[in-house]
Amino acid sequence: MSKAGYIEAVVLAGGQGTRLKPYTTTLPKPLVPIGERAIIEILLGQLKKGGVTRVHIALNHLAHLIEAVVGDGSRFGLEVAYYREEKPLSTVGPLKYIKNLPENFIVANGDILSDIDVGRLFEHHLNSGARVTVATSERLEKVDFGVMEISDSGFVEGFKEKPEYHFIVSMGIYVFNRAVLQFVPEGVKYGFDDLMYDLLRREEPVGYYPYEGYWLDIGRPGDYEKACRDIAIIEKL
Repeated sequence: MSKAGYIEAVVLAGGQGTRLKPYTTTLPKPLVPIGERAIIEILLGQLKKGGVTRVHIALNHLAHLIEAVVGDGSRFGLEVAYYREEKPLSTVGPLKYIKNLPENFIVANGDILSDIDVGRLFEHHLNSGARVTVATSERLEKVDFGVMEISDSGFVEGFKEKPEYHFIVSMGIYVFNRAVLQFVPEGVKYGFDDLMYDLLRREEPVGYYPYEGYWLDIGRPGDYEKACRDIAIIEKL
């Protein structure tokens, strides 16, 4: 539980989940079940554990189904409000229209499964002075081919057999300072990538919070299949 006090969060649940078909043919991605709970139900439970008391859910695709499942949030111990996009605005665009957001608030993609303590993430952000703090995870990606390094002259200069690369990646969980919303244009698609480019170009402070625990982004069928294999872990979330 966070000692940072009252915390609000925005859950981004408006995407169509096209990469996760056929699972999202009749359901929005946040309602895809993992065991006996939908992804968004697990996420809301984790937000509550971290000290969140109020959640704004940004909706578009099949919004009425998510509203029917989540309701007013009382069964999660949360106060839930909804914002319905009139047209798709990507991942950051909807924040421009959500009223009365506090000075600092959590933002989470609606397809994230993680045991991260969002209260600790929030405290880290408050102590850092960053405009945005990004929860990050280290990923090892293996290329299952021999990788050639080619020169402009047409000769092979190097070779690596099935190399492994380390990356620091965004987990899709952030803390925003409300001041960044001034950079978000109105009425057009504007994603987290656009915001990062704009903040870095303006030399605004962007922080990160490294996390080594469980994290899974349910973006593709293979991710969903992994989540089903990880059910013993996920049931404890």
